[in-house]
Parts: sequence; structure tokens; C-alpha cells
Amino acid sequence: MILSMKPPYDITPKIITRIQSVSEKIGAVNALFLSRPTPQLRKQNRIKTIHSSLQIEGNTLSEAQITAIIENTRVLGPAKDVLEVLNAIKVYDRLKTFKKTSGASFLKAHGMLLKGLIKSPGKYRKSGVGIVKGTAIQHVAPPHANVPFLMQALFDYLKSKDELALIKSCVFHYEMVFIHPFLDGNGRMARLWQTLILMDAYPVFEFLPFETLISSSQQAYYKALALSDKAGKSTIFIEYMLDVIDKSLAELLNYNNRVLKDIDRLDYFLKTGVNVFTRKEYMNTFKDISSATASRDLKKGLAMHLFRASGKLNQTQYIVNKTSSQS
Repeated sequence: MILSMKPPYDITPKIITRIQSVSEKIGAVNALFLSRPTPQLRKQNRIKTIHSSLQIEGNTLSEAQITAIIENTRVLGPAKDVLEVLNAIKVYDRLKTFKKTSGASFLKAHGMLLKGLIKSPGKYRKSGVGIVKGTAIQHVAPPHANVPFLMQALFDYLKSKDELALIKSCVFHYEMVFIHPFLDGNGRMARLWQTLILMDAYPVFEFLPFETLISSSQQAYYKALALSDKAGKSTIFIEYMLDVIDKSLAELLNYNNRVLKDIDRLDYFLKTGVNVFTRKEYMNTFKDISSATASRDLKKGLAMHLFRASGKLNQTQYIVNKTSSQS
């Protein structure tokens, strides 16, 4: 059966709650990181992404070994595992060049990801396939002749403007795994393409390794896939993936991962184009800082002549100097 333009799923209260939570965290992450994401943060999270996504598929290399490969240091390990990492590095480095709604881009990415690892990388399967867990067949994929049409329907769904990118990314992930368009590499392609879909709407996902939480909750991951298969719709998987994304954002916002200091916050805030503001408005932008931290930030801004104060106590307003707002 060929997919309709909108694959089946329900919007549940749990999904709505998680979307709200994710959206709030994306706003906080944008304020904390995206005005000046550090190369080190990007590198660390890219390593975690590659390590976790390949670990799910049985790759044995550690984060330290992947770091060494990225730094062009020789690593001792299974040749297949090293090649998987090298391929993944190339693909993630070129992630922005792929078009999320393009079947040609999708096949090109698979070709790069599986180069030298399977017989025909970058091509849809030409035979039937079933997923076996233990001694039982857990899932029989659609006939190979249907794969091009099913995948095109899925790419057409991504073009729809009637659904949130958060939802579409989860739906694509589930439906792609269900279709199982390749003989190998389906899981890593589903995770890669979900990242691409999310990154297109929210740049933070370029360096958010949500694969780490999938890797640490593989039983829940496969259970969500299986329950969605049984239900005939991706609702349960959407709930699971939104929870993973929410927790990944929470980890990124964790105190130990913060990369911005007072001057970084001030710089970001002034670049929003504000002319007059209060301490409360400043704190609304950086929801995780204390009132004492906000006061120290504003005191520093005054000392640097970024703005001047008018009024007293709770009635104090800060008037931005024109040179500061334009810098």
C-alpha cells in the first residue's frame, strides 16, 4: 500500500506537552549558544553523534578513538568500524549540502555513509527483507518494487507546511525504518535525516547529539518502533522521540555545559535590537539565570557604558546606547 501525503498518526496530549517543552528549551538554547556556538562544542557533539549512531549498529570504536580519527591520528580497530566512522565524518561534515525533500540527496548521503561497506551503496534494495529478532520475524518490509514510490510519498509529506518540523522529523524517522529502503544502513539514515529535517528549522540541531539518548535507551527505541508497527501509525514513536529530543536539549542546557558568560549574554541580548528594557525582560531571555546573576550582568553592562539606567529599584529601566545596539 502506498503512503498517503500524510502518514497516519494522532496528536495526543502527551505529544502537545512535549512539543511545548521542546519549544521552550529551543528558545533557551538559542539564547545561550547560537549567537556564538564554539567550535569545541560543535566538535564534541559531532563526535557524540557519530559514536552513538554507529554504536547502535554495533560499531565498537570509542569516543576517544573517533576523536583520534577526526584528528587524523592512526587508530587500531576493526577495518569495517574505522571505515564506518570515516564515512560518517564525511557525511556529517556535508550535512548542510543535502536537501531534506530530495530523494537524490537521500541516496547520495546513503552512498557516502555506506561506501565500501555494502555492495550497492546509494541504491534502494532490489529484494524483499524481514527484520528478525532472535528466532522471530519482527517486521516484514514492503515489497522492494514499492520502495521508490513509498519514499517519494514520504519526501512529498516533508514538503507540507501544515505540520511542525518536530512532528515531521519523527514521522519520517519511523516511516523510513518501516519502509526499510536499503539492505543496510536504514537506522543510521533515519537518524541522519531526522537531524537534517530538524536542523533546517532549528539550527541548534546541527550540534545536538540526540542519538546519544537513543543509544542509551535502545530497548525503549525498538519497543516504540514495534508498538507503532502494531498500531499501524507512528503516534507512540513520536511520543518517544519527542521525549528523547526534550532530554537532549535539557542536557545541553545543563549547568556544566554552559558556554556563555556575562559579556556573551549582554552581547546576545543587545543584538536582539532592544532599545529600552527592564531586568525582568532581560531575565525572560535567559530563563535559567538567577536574579542575582542578572543584576551582576546589568551592573557590568552599565560599567561598560553599553546602556544607562533610569529610575530606581523595580522601576529601573535600561536605555541602550546606540553604538552598543549597532555593534
